[in-house]
Amino acid sequence: MTILAQLVTSFIASSGFGILFGAPRKSLIQCGLVGMSGWMLYYYLTPGYMNTVPATIFAAMLVSVLSFICARTFKVPIIIFNVSGIIPLVPGGLAYNAMRHFVENDYTTALELSAEVALLAGGIAIGLMFSEVVREIVRKLAPRK
Repeated sequence: MTILAQLVTSFIASSGFGILFGAPRKSLIQCGLVGMSGWMLYYYLTPGYMNTVPATIFAAMLVSVLSFICARTFKVPIIIFNVSGIIPLVPGGLAYNAMRHFVENDYTTALELSAEVALLAGGIAIGLMFSEVVREIVRKLAPRK
């Protein structure tokens, strides 16, 4: 039941943010599927296989590749899928806990959590940058018309 709940909530979060972001109606399902795919990879990798930071990087890479494919297939800007798809990976709860510990004067825990938030945010940035690298490689290798 947990996997089903993860699938549904990550899909709703991604497609819901697509609505907030102003994505075209015809691409909301794809936004949800991109975000759900990234989250499921992250969810699969974290329990026993690897740390959260590399898992976030790989999940963000998957989101960026799927965003590139969806953008090419459905002829919409890639940013629509990137932004909506990355939402489940954003460490909002962790950032909240870091700020809460700062307010409670627990600076050691707050700095530990803040460092992890920074690493996860950097992992998301690295993963999303991957889409630009893939796009450039495809552009260079594709035959010119």
